[in-house]
Amino acid sequence: MTKEVLLAMKGMQFALNEETGEGEPIEIITGATYYEKNNSKYLIYDEMVEGANEPISNLVKFGTDTIEVTKKGMINVHMVFEEGKQNLTSYQTPYGTLMIGINTHKVEITEKEECIHLEALYGLDINYEYLSDCRISMDISPKDKLKLS
Repeated sequence: MTKEVLLAMKGMQFALNEETGEGEPIEIITGATYYEKNNSKYLIYDEMVEGANEPISNLVKFGTDTIEVTKKGMINVHMVFEEGKQNLTSYQTPYGTLMIGINTHKVEITEKEECIHLEALYGLDINYEYLSDCRISMDISPKDKLKLS
């Protein structure tokens, strides 16, 4: 895999709309930097948030069965997705801090020569109360060979 890559990310929170039981998907495609170090793989990218002057720096670390996402900037959080485990973390925003729980049901990491696919299915708790079931998927490809799943 090349160092300069494209990241296609999709996120979905289910059962947020009480009338339809559906959530709103979030999709982004952005440039990123990929590298390997000490048997782990890393992805670094910046994310612009509406109303913010500075981007949020994102670091994704993954191995064979765990995905970690660290955000720094206007939002600060370190989220760990480990299949069959619940992890608690502090989610810091300009408006205050929330305690979030990530109850990971499934982690899937598939690596091919020209694409890496990461996916996590998890339940999300905020301040110890269940909010929704969520799915996040990331497809990492060389800039000239983006493949969406």
